[in-house]
Amino acid sequence: MKNPNKHILTIVSTLVMLLWAPLAFGSTLKVCQSCTYTSVKQAVKKAKAGDTVLIQGGVYREHGIVIDKPLTVLGQNKPVIDGNYKGQIITVVADNVTIEGLTLKNIKTSYRQDDAAIRVVERSNIRILNNIILNTYFGIYLQNSDNCVIKGNVVSGRDVTGLNESALGNAIHLWYCNNADISNNKVSGHRDGIYLEFVQDSEVKNNLSQLNLRYGLHFMFSDGNVYTHNTFRKNGAGVAVMYTHNIRMEHNTFEGNWGAAAYGLLLKEITASVIKSNTFRRNTTGIYMESSSRLDIQKNEFDKNGWAIRLLSSCIDDTFKLNNFTGNSFDVSTNGNSNMNHFENNYWDKYTGYDLDKNRVGDVPYRPVSLYSMLVEKVPPSVMFMRSFMVDMLDNIEKVLPSFIPESLIDEQPMMRKIDYDNDRKLTQVVR
Repeated sequence: MKNPNKHILTIVSTLVMLLWAPLAFGSTLKVCQSCTYTSVKQAVKKAKAGDTVLIQGGVYREHGIVIDKPLTVLGQNKPVIDGNYKGQIITVVADNVTIEGLTLKNIKTSYRQDDAAIRVVERSNIRILNNIILNTYFGIYLQNSDNCVIKGNVVSGRDVTGLNESALGNAIHLWYCNNADISNNKVSGHRDGIYLEFVQDSEVKNNLSQLNLRYGLHFMFSDGNVYTHNTFRKNGAGVAVMYTHNIRMEHNTFEGNWGAAAYGLLLKEITASVIKSNTFRRNTTGIYMESSSRLDIQKNEFDKNGWAIRLLSSCIDDTFKLNNFTGNSFDVSTNGNSNMNHFENNYWDKYTGYDLDKNRVGDVPYRPVSLYSMLVEKVPPSVMFMRSFMVDMLDNIEKVLPSFIPESLIDEQPMMRKIDYDNDRKLTQVVR
């Protein structure tokens, strides 16, 4: 025998697999009105690690369900677990748990406990899939939990009209979590649609967040994350990104965020990040930037916003390239005379220059900041004079004899035509 130890190890491994097979596959415990288990809490308590609790259609008035072992809790025919405003519905305190296909509803406002439909506490490998969560304080709440998936859920709160922030929790809330996958969810009617704090190396994609009282997405101190193909629509203040570096926000839509303090995207103390191929449409402000540096902002659509970009003088070393600016009241505004950022090869629908060499790049530089935009920045009530003859006259004089607008805030090579990112194959040749 060439290697007897190898054969012994094989036999031992086979025996171990046979012994663990029942645990790996587990049993199925059914919950229904005529089953052995008529309550979800009863079945979860009785189940062993690796089992599946199969909840059949019906209404179960329960709360305080604690999952303390690896389980799959699966709904069949849309079962409803009604918390009846008495407390948290499901609390997960074990690794390797899946919760799928349930309807969870009716969590009362709880200022001290932050009750949720589903709360995960210091666990990993949790999957929360395809659930419907209605009329709750917090919807899904994860704390100190890694490698979790929140996918395909509908989290719908309340009509936020007339409510204050303290009366509402967040639809999806993560605190100190890493490697999360938050995708294909629809969230509405909460304080923040998606809230992330101290969340690292995670991906937020294909979500719809709308009609929330404050932010559609709110994250801070959350580095190394990717946000793609999300829609943030008609939220009270848009999306806020704060105290973060090394993020990528690509192919998102920010639209219909209107209000005195509303933004498509608010950036505060953000560094070394990419904001690319997004659409900012019909927002009070497309992007509001404060103390943000080394940002690559390119190939975005800014359409029909009040302000496309409000770039405060505390921002440095940001690059704006190959963006389209169409139908905005103000393309760029700032609150100071100095500028340490770079604009290149953007399309501006207000540009009136010419292109004698026909290379699709304007021969005359464009200054996107108007004198009137600076006046509004310093004296907000002056916005009432927009589109008046006096404002047009001031702006035209400033174009001829610029003295107030920042001299360095200029696009030296503006594009003559709106950029078609999908079909314009010559684009890279023109702007290389």
